[in-house]
Amino acid sequence: MARDSCLARVTAGVAVGGAIGGAVGAVYGTYEAVRYKVPGLMKIRYIGQTTIGSAAIFGLFLGAGSLIHCGKSY
Repeated sequence: MARDSCLARVTAGVAVGGAIGGAVGAVYGTYEAVRYKVPGLMKIRYIGQTTIGSAAIFGLFLGAGSLIHCGKSY
């Protein structure tokens, strides 16, 4: 395998972005669910939606950034 293939870099970027985005989304979703007094089990759904959405968006952008950076050699 090459020293560090482009696919491996992009995959790592998506994974790290998803993990960071998920953590931030969980914290933010919990804060908003408590702040806006979301009732009962809807809190779980709201926190889950915020977590998945944040993880997907941040993972997408970090993966795209890794792909753009992949072609550059310094």
